[in-house]
Amino acid sequence: MQIHNIILRILAVIAIGLVYGVIGLVVGAVIGGNFAREFVFYGVQGYEAVGQIGFLLGICIGLFRGSWIVIKRKPPLRQNADFSS
Repeated sequence: MQIHNIILRILAVIAIGLVYGVIGLVVGAVIGGNFAREFVFYGVQGYEAVGQIGFLLGICIGLFRGSWIVIKRKPPLRQNADFSS
């Protein structure tokens, strides 16, 4: 495997992890702002605290999912043009 393919795969995993992290941040902030107003984490409270936890969970899930997608991806099928018997 060529080095640029490896670098592209690593960047793809990081990008997927960041996307999942942002989604987790938004979902966590919505949950924290509406339901967990008294929750405290690292000195912040409410939507900020739950948003941070959502971001961390999103990053973890995204990195796992991204690496699974990149590693388990099947190579494209090669079609043989020679049909002679």
